[in-house]
Amino acid sequence: MNAFELDGPHNGHGKPAQMPVGLQASPHSNRAAILVEYLHILQRRKWWIVGVLAVSLMLALVATLLMRPSYTAVTQIEVSRELKNVTNVQGVDSEQVGRDLEFYQTQYSLLEARSLAERVVRRLRLGSLGNFWDAHGVDPDKLDTVEGEPVARRANESAGAREQVAIELLLENITISPIRGSSLIDIEYASYDPAMSAEIANAWAAEFIAQSIARKFDSTSEARTFLERRLAELRDRVEESERALVDYATARDIITIDPTSGNQAGSGQLRERTLTADSLESLNRQLQQATADRIEAQSLAGADGSTKTNQTLASLRQQRADLASDYADLLVQFEPEYPAAQSLQGRIREIDSAIAREEARVRADANQTYRSAANREARLREQVASLSGEVQSQRKDSIQYNIYQREADTNRQLYDSLLQRYKEIGVAGVSANNIAVIDRAEPPAEPSSPNLLLNLVLALAAGSVAAIGLVFVLEQAREGLSDPNTAAELLGIPLLGSIPKVDDETDITSEIQDPKSDISEAYLAIRSSLAFTTEHGLPHSMMLVSSQPAEGKSTSALALATVLSRVGKRVILIDSDLRNPSIHQYLGTHRDVGLTNFLAGTDDWRSLTQEIRSGFSFMPAGPSVPSAAELLSGERLKELVTLLEREFDYVLIDSAPIIGLADAPLISRTVEGVIFVVETGLVSVRGLRAALSRLHAANANVLGTILTKFDESHAEYGYGYSYQYAYGTRHEGDGTVNA
Repeated sequence: MNAFELDGPHNGHGKPAQMPVGLQASPHSNRAAILVEYLHILQRRKWWIVGVLAVSLMLALVATLLMRPSYTAVTQIEVSRELKNVTNVQGVDSEQVGRDLEFYQTQYSLLEARSLAERVVRRLRLGSLGNFWDAHGVDPDKLDTVEGEPVARRANESAGAREQVAIELLLENITISPIRGSSLIDIEYASYDPAMSAEIANAWAAEFIAQSIARKFDSTSEARTFLERRLAELRDRVEESERALVDYATARDIITIDPTSGNQAGSGQLRERTLTADSLESLNRQLQQATADRIEAQSLAGADGSTKTNQTLASLRQQRADLASDYADLLVQFEPEYPAAQSLQGRIREIDSAIAREEARVRADANQTYRSAANREARLREQVASLSGEVQSQRKDSIQYNIYQREADTNRQLYDSLLQRYKEIGVAGVSANNIAVIDRAEPPAEPSSPNLLLNLVLALAAGSVAAIGLVFVLEQAREGLSDPNTAAELLGIPLLGSIPKVDDETDITSEIQDPKSDISEAYLAIRSSLAFTTEHGLPHSMMLVSSQPAEGKSTSALALATVLSRVGKRVILIDSDLRNPSIHQYLGTHRDVGLTNFLAGTDDWRSLTQEIRSGFSFMPAGPSVPSAAELLSGERLKELVTLLEREFDYVLIDSAPIIGLADAPLISRTVEGVIFVVETGLVSVRGLRAALSRLHAANANVLGTILTKFDESHAEYGYGYSYQYAYGTRHEGDGTVNA
């Protein structure tokens, strides 16, 4: 709502008079105003809302009391996640059931499957069980309805037809409720018989387990057949690959021996060593040793004789050293020619000769050893070179040999794995049951439905929605403008103020004359609102107009003139409603002369006016004329307004209604602003907009609207006053008022 209230004077009851002005409010204010508006609408329509809610609750109560009690039995089962793997061999038919969500969604669908209902019907023989039909309110002789609701239509009453109806009933009354965050599932069954509900819930769980085991057994049988076929295929492939391996080794003279520990070939190489490769390895070791022996012999053969030694040489050299020592001792005392010294010299020479002979012999032995080692090394090198060529050739052949070897090994592993799985699948497939009953259903002691509290809550919710919808429809059906909060939004012009409605016994003229009355306070608030409509304050000339007669425009014109004159302003009020003038009746004067005289050519406007009180003058409509529109369409009215604006502070003109007449658009061009008077709830918004469009077409400056005859006791908006009144001239007998 693009309006707010100014702090203005208060009425006689201590309430502030409302003075909304056409200024833009903040978004927060708009939201608050909208919320308040909704609350006011609900307050105004509260008895409709209370009535709808009461009817809803009453219907829910009656329906609940008339409903037959239903009992729900619950069986709880656990469904564990399982992995179905038929082959259990990586690389061949390795499959895992999808994600947990998909797995459990599948289990929920299986629990609601029609095939499971068929198994339960056959297990309990429900087609011929009288208690079953009584527990569901079904007459087995009339299989086309269940308490008025169709469930199946069959051509005859055979046992097959009864089973079909029983299946439909089971599917309608079974409820599968997974417990979130766990692998537990509640199987709920509802019927009018608690014992029957428990029996069916337990049978449902038992048949679900039996059906799961049957599916696994069927899957095991299919798996065994599949594995037998695969084993036969793999057996042939193993024989073929091993035969190809042997044939290739024979053709290429590849003879293998078991590898020694630590010399096993890596992945992609021969798992056995060939005989040639093994011989080459042995020769290489011998060659290495022969080379070492030759080097050692060569070093001994090339060494100086003095460096050669053995036990004999060592003994001789020790003897010579001893003799040389004795000889040196003798020379200390004797001359070299001394006989003893001569004898020692002879013995030393003999030992030196023996040492020379022994060194020559040792050197000859070393040379012989060197030649033998060199010859052996040369022979081994020739053998290694010969075998190396054969090994290189076999290495080329080993590439294809390894391919044959890997293929044979792979086929053998697959065959052994499938054979082991084939032996185990019979026991493993049947024994692995992933479904278990946690709690069996017991006949419930209390009915699960109807739930009175739940039904009342639902009825209250549904009634609230219906009540709000009804209020919306009623508000949309209201054509008249009855809410001050929506006036600016619906009409596109500011709300200047709202005037309270008074009862028929109240003298409106006296109320206007009383400065402390609520009416005077309301129009004083409107005067304050008008002060914000132009840059210079209150417009100097204003026209008051309504869309239809008797909306309060004449009373509003008189009240505004009175309020303005009361504050010391010079005001003149002109009654320009030439067809149905009424202001002179309120003032108790005549209309012998007036506006029509000036429009017809009289220039002395002073002689046409009446002074009601100091500062308040009045120009009546004057004598009736045949064509009011022709008089108003001339320039005389504009001249009159211009003259009066010089003499008075404010010029107020009471115009004829807009609808069906051309007077108001003509007069609007002569004044500074137009005030649009609207009676609460009288004229549709569409009609008000049509009237405003005529003013806008005449380029009128519409200052705002005044909402008259506003009844606070009906609207509950907080805008009104504590008593009522009506406008205009009352007609005897019907209580209507013209203005």
